[in-house]
Amino acid sequence: MKIAGRHYRTIWLKEPEPSASASSFKYTVQIINQLKLPFEFEILDLHNVDDVCKAIKDMFVRGAGLIGAAAGFGMYLAALESDNEAFYKNMNLAALELKKTRPTASNLAWAVDRMMSMLQSAKALGLDKKREIARQEAQAIADEDALYCKNIGLHGLEVIRNIAQKKTGEPVHILTHCNAGWLAFVDHGSALSPVYAAFDSGINVHVWVDETRPRNQGASLTAWELAQHGVSHDLITDNAGGHLMQHGLVDLVITGADRVTRRGDAANKIGTYLKALAAKENNVPFYVALPSSTFDFSMLDGLKEIPIEERDASEVRFISGKTINNIIETVQICPDKTGARNWGFDVTPAYLISGLITERGICCANEKEILSLFPEFSNGGHI
Repeated sequence: MKIAGRHYRTIWLKEPEPSASASSFKYTVQIINQLKLPFEFEILDLHNVDDVCKAIKDMFVRGAGLIGAAAGFGMYLAALESDNEAFYKNMNLAALELKKTRPTASNLAWAVDRMMSMLQSAKALGLDKKREIARQEAQAIADEDALYCKNIGLHGLEVIRNIAQKKTGEPVHILTHCNAGWLAFVDHGSALSPVYAAFDSGINVHVWVDETRPRNQGASLTAWELAQHGVSHDLITDNAGGHLMQHGLVDLVITGADRVTRRGDAANKIGTYLKALAAKENNVPFYVALPSSTFDFSMLDGLKEIPIEERDASEVRFISGKTINNIIETVQICPDKTGARNWGFDVTPAYLISGLITERGICCANEKEILSLFPEFSNGGHI
């Protein structure tokens, strides 16, 4: 994605300075600080696995794919901090700490387990070689995420194109919830990748952007990146989607996902389930876009098995924004003694989902069709 004409990913490994020797240079991971958006663009350096854990837990980085990539780079930083004698002990501790940061997103544990599996196969090698293997694997996770999301866009483009051909010049109105754009992945995004592909191919598209309480990722992140790309969009309240669908103002709903079971149940940002219900009632296609790393083939029943993160109540009780004097402030929106509950995700049952858009193609949200795209996981397990 380009920002002010320059291409960025959401996470990358800082290259060594030309004058720095390989033995003295300490690699760092760089991220876009999403807590500063949309009012400030800031790049942060992550120097160790503790920095990565904080970045994930406190949502400096967010989104299933980006969390997975961050975890991969976190394992690499842990390898740089480990000596050869206690290497696997330290790596196991780093893996545990990373997995504890966000429980719902499948990509995080998948990336950590993939890193550990690769390092386990390198036991006979020296420390420098183990570290290099960790670097290469973390980079591969990030590169695959970007490629898969690009392919999601190409497959989803056909859905939008088919709708556009029936619109006779009118824009295709797409509703999305939370942020599943390039900021939620390494590049391109999941739910927004088809939107960008359609826009870039000349299709007239317009996006309804849910604000996405309580952290307002739609308002602060989705709206920001759509504006950066020049895509027409309007911010709406979270509860407006059903009204728009009743009046024929939504042609298509596309959301992302944080975990999808082998039978097609999808966990996504809290409020997604309500959008799916409204879409079903009003005959609006409801698609979930995801890279294969978001599948959890070990799970059958999303409602019973997917862990739902409950976050701090302060996210509901307080809200941040810019005042008319251009000052960023946080304010309380409820009485002093009012408590709050803050579930981060809900599960949309497979029967409400029109289709799953993956890097391998589009399928119905059922076990048979999912496994037709991913037959190597017919016996369970994770991608």
